[in-house]
Amino acid sequence: MYEVLAEVVRNGFVESRHYGSVVGIAPDGTVAYARGEVDETVLPRSTTKPFQAAACLAAGAPLSGERLAIAAGSHTGEDFHVKTVEAILADAGLGVDALRCPPSWPEDEPTRAALVRAGEGESRVRMNCSGKHAAMLAACAANGWPTGAYLDPDHPLQREVARIMGEAAGERPSPVAVDGCGAPLFGLTLTGLARAMVTLVRADGPYRAVADAMRAHPEYVGGTGHANTEFMRLLPGCVAKGGAEGVLVAATADGAAVAVKVIDGSPRATTAIALRALAALGADTTPAAPLGAVPVLGGGRPVGEIRTTPEGQQ
Repeated sequence: MYEVLAEVVRNGFVESRHYGSVVGIAPDGTVAYARGEVDETVLPRSTTKPFQAAACLAAGAPLSGERLAIAAGSHTGEDFHVKTVEAILADAGLGVDALRCPPSWPEDEPTRAALVRAGEGESRVRMNCSGKHAAMLAACAANGWPTGAYLDPDHPLQREVARIMGEAAGERPSPVAVDGCGAPLFGLTLTGLARAMVTLVRADGPYRAVADAMRAHPEYVGGTGHANTEFMRLLPGCVAKGGAEGVLVAATADGAAVAVKVIDGSPRATTAIALRALAALGADTTPAAPLGAVPVLGGGRPVGEIRTTPEGQQ
């Protein structure tokens, strides 16, 4: 049964409730915190990007620093993001026309406003998944694999992604769906997803390289003011990655990890829920307290809050 993980309180009245599941894995690999249906399969959405980046790295894509961080991120489409994506593609001998993610406006509002003023429209390179797609194309170029079909689940690169995800999670990824950006999406249990995050921060090789790049360059994982970026800035050593439909993962430097799934798909409380779970695992989340205080506005001023709930509330 799902639990009430957060409540939306307006002027003292509980207006809405977010049901879902959250699991925490201790550094020794044991489940130390569990609420809701933690063994239920979820579609991890963009929380899989660090593992897709690790697969690209394992396949030989020449990625490091900011380029590896943006491969693992959901960027906000700012100009410095676009330049990095274009550089990845250029070094692979490709242009932005090779991207197969859908055209999109940037998530960063000032950037979008500037594009509108300039008479520009949606583009693939501004889409928040373009870093991942550029990394996939770089891996294809490094191996001589076909670039036109890189999103096919049977493509050699996507088979490597499935292998990496299964290895990290300790379970067979299933089912295979299609993500919003068009890439194959491999299902995992929520516990498996948290276990994969332990692997990301504790294992050597491509996993550790991706985690280190995300920690060193959080602005490429999200962007200006993005919750994931601020999470990592406020809690140095932590890795955090959100996904669509209310999914979020986070891990501390010593290997404690959490995975959240809000069943109504809303992301507005996921960061606060993850912080509560990390604190239950013994992590000091005090520096990130501002991220756990989500105001409810009325007339442009705070009149309530979105608050996490105690264990056992159904």
